[in-house]
Amino acid sequence: MVDSVRLDELSWPEFAAKMAAGAPVFLPLGSTEQHGPHLPLNVDVVLPTGVCERIAREVGGLVAPTVPYGCKSMPRSGGGEQFPGTLSVDAHTFALVVRDVIRNLVRQGVRRLVVVNGHYENLWPSVEGLDLARREIARDGITDLTVMRLEYWDFAQRATLESIFPAGFPGIELEHASLMETSLMLVLRPDLVEMDKAPSDGPATFPPYDRFPVPDDFGLPPSGVLAVATGSTVDKGEALMADYVTHIAAAVRKEFGL
Repeated sequence: MVDSVRLDELSWPEFAAKMAAGAPVFLPLGSTEQHGPHLPLNVDVVLPTGVCERIAREVGGLVAPTVPYGCKSMPRSGGGEQFPGTLSVDAHTFALVVRDVIRNLVRQGVRRLVVVNGHYENLWPSVEGLDLARREIARDGITDLTVMRLEYWDFAQRATLESIFPAGFPGIELEHASLMETSLMLVLRPDLVEMDKAPSDGPATFPPYDRFPVPDDFGLPPSGVLAVATGSTVDKGEALMADYVTHIAAAVRKEFGL
């Protein structure tokens, strides 16, 4: 048998055996979005995928292929659609993709599902997609599906954040392409990180509202990095990853009785 937690790296008989054994399946939701001049466009794919793979190894699960296109990037949480390389889909489209993927996973025998979001703007469209899928599955007479849906960054512990941000945590919205994501990328894909290009034009100074079209003086740093990436390290990334894996795995075991 192939030694992998990646669903798409297994043969169909290996996948079928895992489903017959009741293995939980993790569905990462990502995006293709600017992350400053020092990080690649696939940060929101690499991070939730890496988190899911580590947790799957802990709980005997599988990781489905990550959805690589996310709901529209917004200036106050992702920089915005004006940055080259940011490829987004409408909220309705994203919700339908989530619905269809979940519906197919359930058709294949998945009964324990963990939807793990890695792109801030995916939050509510992913809830919608999940709700649509559950309605259709229920109409098909399937009543034994249990789903968890979460943002992996919510599992960082207060003590960890205080150690990483001694001057105060700026908030997850402003951590776009900043210290947390950069440190995690140094753990998972250091070959894609160019720290010598990390900018120092942040942090962002947004007003407490959105504006359309986005004016040049809206408070967005030109680099697209909303806080600061300088000071990112592998050790900080490992501390965050340890929180995510430990506490998400504990929640999965609790909810699925593993």
